[in-house]
Amino acid sequence: MRRTSLTRWSTAVAVMSALTLAASACSDSDPDSGRADGDRQESETSAKGLEEDSVTSAPAGVTLDESQQTITSALRVDLTRDFATLPLYEGSVERETVWYVITDVSDATIATELGVNHSPKLANAGIGCPACVQEVTTDDPVLGRAPVEFQGAPDFSPERALVQGPTNFPAQSFTPGATAGAGYSPFVVVDSDEPTGMPVVYNAPIVATGDGPFDVTTHANTHDRTLGIDTESMTTDHLFVRGFANGKSILYLSFDSSDAFTATVERSTFVPSLTDLGFANGGGDADSARASIFTFVNAQAGLEDEPSDRGASQGPGRSQGLTHALSLDIVGRDAAVENEDVLEALRTGADVSNIFDVFPSTNERAADRAEYSPAWDLQVGVYSDAAVAAGSNGLQTDANTVRSMAGQGLVTSPGGLPLGSANVVINCPALGFLDEPPLGPRVPALGG
Repeated sequence: MRRTSLTRWSTAVAVMSALTLAASACSDSDPDSGRADGDRQESETSAKGLEEDSVTSAPAGVTLDESQQTITSALRVDLTRDFATLPLYEGSVERETVWYVITDVSDATIATELGVNHSPKLANAGIGCPACVQEVTTDDPVLGRAPVEFQGAPDFSPERALVQGPTNFPAQSFTPGATAGAGYSPFVVVDSDEPTGMPVVYNAPIVATGDGPFDVTTHANTHDRTLGIDTESMTTDHLFVRGFANGKSILYLSFDSSDAFTATVERSTFVPSLTDLGFANGGGDADSARASIFTFVNAQAGLEDEPSDRGASQGPGRSQGLTHALSLDIVGRDAAVENEDVLEALRTGADVSNIFDVFPSTNERAADRAEYSPAWDLQVGVYSDAAVAAGSNGLQTDANTVRSMAGQGLVTSPGGLPLGSANVVINCPALGFLDEPPLGPRVPALGG
């Protein structure tokens, strides 16, 4: 098998029309030491070359301390090129080889065994939406320990394209770089002859197809956030996003969206069946598979002025949201090791940078930790004219603050509606926290 490092939001109409209306209305470790404890130094396998005699690695940079990861199985989290090196698993769809990762699971014991996030709400993913969960076939009850046959896979061959509009947002045109094939969902359940009540649901997105060579520059057979893949060492380097939770800076992964525009902006796979995932405005409801996540249409735009060597956090100039992301020229370009200026812009805050309502592992209240789901229910905020005039449309880092502003009439949904679900689902697993851990608590809106 080959190793690779090539030197490379239907709902969309409804959401884009609504957003168009809104727009018109509006601790480091030594880079040479691997992890903090000095072991698992195989992290240098990131972003390998095509051939044995031309093996290259993504530049070794500042490494996130292992104690700050929520996905503890990640071999390394690089803060210089913004990628996580994750364990890679092999599967198949009919006779095609596919490659996947595991980031979350609904069972606490399995989560500990695999070193991934525990998300009890994932067990609700198939309720009322059979297409939201694909059943996979394998000889082991724990995913990843034996060969796996999937029902479907993404088609990575479309060329991702995003053209900024005359005022940047809304976009003039967009095309997702990957689309779910028949039967595909990142949320999977293992076929079992012994029902055990609530199913164990995994978040296991496919990140590459075929036997190589793998295109990690223009991503013809890999996820648009795949920076490297090594099918010998069984690792993959996945570009993360810098975001926020409970007032703290966090890192999260992005794999899929139910909406074509969001998928394009997020550099993720368009999975339209996830629109029916139960259920919109399900944040705070244990019967929902979704948790709440927030972005903005008309926040201020710009990159962090002088980020540290750990990258953008909450410094001067740091911005977020859709207008912000589309104001930057790199928004339509490929994320690849080769495109150093794209990765540097993302390191300094060029992504949408969403706000998680809760965070796994570190939230102090068990109820908040149990609220976490990688299946986020996107709420799109629009600042009022008064908020913009007062300069209150700057960086937001806490969902409680966003809800408070909505309660004061300073933030609404597009079209002036009360802030709530856009019915867009995005699959964004928590990866870690940058400085201090998000502790919570989650404070629902009055009467919510």
